[in-house]
Amino acid sequence: MPGISDSFTTAAAFHSAMAILTARRFQRLALLTVVALVFYILLDQADYVAIPMVPKTGQYVQSTYDWARRRMKYPFDESKLIKLPEGIPRELPRIQYDFSQDEASESHIKTQKERQEAVKQAAKKSWNAYRKYAWGRDELLPEKLTGKDTFAGWGATLVDSLDTLWIMGLKDEYKEAVQKTATINWDKTTSSHCSLFETTIRYLGGLLSAYDLNGDQVLLDKAVELGDMLYAGFDTPNHMPANSFNFREAKAGSLRPSMGESSAAAGTLSLEFTRLAQLTGDPKYFNAISGVTRALEKTQDDTNLPGMWPVFIDVSRNEPENPIGAKGSSFSLGASADSAYEYFSKMYVLLGGLDPTYKKLHMKSMATARNHLLFRPMLPDLYPATPPDVLLSGNVYANGQDIIDLQPQVQHLGCFAGGMFALGGKLFHEPAHVKIGEQLARGCAWAYDAFPSGIMPEVSEIIPCPAPSSAPSSKDEEEEEFPRCKWDDATYKEANTAPGRYPKPFRAVQDPSYLLRPEAIESIFIAYRITGKKDLLDIAWRMFTAVQKATETNEAYTAISDVNVAPGEEQADAHGRGGTRSRTKNSMESFWIAETLKYYYLIFSEPDLISLDDYVFNTEAHPLKIPKPGKGAEGKEGLDTEKEA
Repeated sequence: MPGISDSFTTAAAFHSAMAILTARRFQRLALLTVVALVFYILLDQADYVAIPMVPKTGQYVQSTYDWARRRMKYPFDESKLIKLPEGIPRELPRIQYDFSQDEASESHIKTQKERQEAVKQAAKKSWNAYRKYAWGRDELLPEKLTGKDTFAGWGATLVDSLDTLWIMGLKDEYKEAVQKTATINWDKTTSSHCSLFETTIRYLGGLLSAYDLNGDQVLLDKAVELGDMLYAGFDTPNHMPANSFNFREAKAGSLRPSMGESSAAAGTLSLEFTRLAQLTGDPKYFNAISGVTRALEKTQDDTNLPGMWPVFIDVSRNEPENPIGAKGSSFSLGASADSAYEYFSKMYVLLGGLDPTYKKLHMKSMATARNHLLFRPMLPDLYPATPPDVLLSGNVYANGQDIIDLQPQVQHLGCFAGGMFALGGKLFHEPAHVKIGEQLARGCAWAYDAFPSGIMPEVSEIIPCPAPSSAPSSKDEEEEEFPRCKWDDATYKEANTAPGRYPKPFRAVQDPSYLLRPEAIESIFIAYRITGKKDLLDIAWRMFTAVQKATETNEAYTAISDVNVAPGEEQADAHGRGGTRSRTKNSMESFWIAETLKYYYLIFSEPDLISLDDYVFNTEAHPLKIPKPGKGAEGKEGLDTEKEA
């Protein structure tokens, strides 16, 4: 037995231990109380929500910040909300050519299927490389075989490619991509900000399109999360969008629109926000973009080139009735302006023809572009028969007084204009616009053929035919809105600082690169679907094989630095000497799979696969379902690619 002293010692130790345990219990209780209080406060603040979740494969995982609960600092006036147009969607004019009236031969069908399969294999190769080396990153660096984050790190190529995978029947790849997409946390980024424009067209457009095609609810859930985040871009004093979307500032309601915003960034949000409003029934998304539309409408006739807006506009003006300043002097259908014009006719389609505002915006802007931006190039005497009937789109400097100066700079980005003119022409019964659209599409295809690589450069300058100074001298000229002109060698030499360096009639190439862009094949695709002219299929194939030959790497495809060098040729260095400098740019942006390969695939597919009468493409080539009479605003019908491909 222990002694008395030992008993006292044991008792003292026991009471001391109990005191320590009691103190620790109190500390734990106090800590739990504090945690519970903080948790309650966070929930009550509406800006934040704690979401404990254990992700499972293919299961929707909610983002950790709930933008839908964020209080707006500059709320819209509920009594003045602009809602989706009411009424039954109108029966719109047929867009696509009636291919049923043409009987294709077996050899023709076989050829197109082989071409389609070649494009599909290129897409699989590109996707597999992304999956292997850059999974979940924004894009693949195709030479270094690693990932790169350029659009906030949510996986731009992942989301941008969803509908392409589905359309091409790559169901296993699609399923895996959806499982990964379901776990995206929009509050976890690799950057402090994102582009409202790029995030809308690539991510939101990609989610909505894939949902329209397949009906996966998780994609719409993710689209709503993202849409609620992007909606905060309109929480500004004048409710114009802030393209530079700083996440911290957006949460605080301190974003500000820019005094020098690209017109494309401001005007290219409408399709995606409208489709989200149609699918969710929430009018706030449509109301947000409608403010931009009304502001553009008010300023359309009050610019230095009435009918169009300058490339950069001021969207920061704190004047409710006049929030946009549009007094710049540079006008274009190319970079920083392009898709603002593209969306007018497409919005008319998506709204079922129920809002005539978009028809007016389209018709006025196309009339101005037709009169001032389009031109016929002066073609060299290289053609045994009639030279190709082509047009191109340039830039214009206008001072609003007595100067409207055409600058014949041709941008690859501007090659979308052919499809825009042709689509609007069919939609609004303007046959002349359909013809112009085809001429523009063929113009960019001609520019592809002109260079040694078989691809046109990013930016170049061409010698234009002079504007007619007198009455037409022949019946043929009377029939041509843009009269042809004969080659003039003296004019070429006078305008060209380095004759012979570039193919005639190119007088300069400011950017000789090719970035895997889609705009040229986009217009060829639309021109084919509208006119049914089979030679456009051969043009598309020639373009694809040139692109494939010039850009393919061991495991993927890459942008190239100089289209004026044929694949396999030695490229000169900066001093004109032969060298081994790489022609590649180690870049494979998400639009390569999302747009370029999709358009190549579709042009060689059966015409009812993503018919232009059933879907309207956003500027990132994401097809959105067109509401039809009797089907309501959603216009929902899935796409069975096994049946239609």
